Amino acid sequence: MRTAYALAVAAAAGGIVAGPAATAWADSSAQATISQLQSQGYTVNIDRIGTGPMSKCVVTNVRNPQTVTQWVPYTGPGRGNNRTILVPVVTSQTISVSLDCSAH
Repeated sequence: MRTAYALAVAAAAGGIVAGPAATAWADSSAQATISQLQSQGYTVNIDRIGTGPMSKCVVTNVRNPQTVTQWVPYTGPGRGNNRTILVPVVTSQTISVSLDCSAH
């Protein structure tokens, strides 16, 4: 039962993380997309084509969301008989954003 619960929590967390990242760049400027991803807790790696200013860049791809989790013991309220369970805690998140900053 504990394993099933832990897997369900991990799957739910994965869905929450991947969902917003996939749509972050649909109708936004490059800087707005990067800022939005950073506000969601991502460290953003940028791949860039061209030397134009950021205001002229277009997001061409958002990919490779990586989430690193660590299993941490939890003992507290709501746990009958004070049993300890392991819960996943996100320790870092990275994502890659590709920009086209060439003059069109």
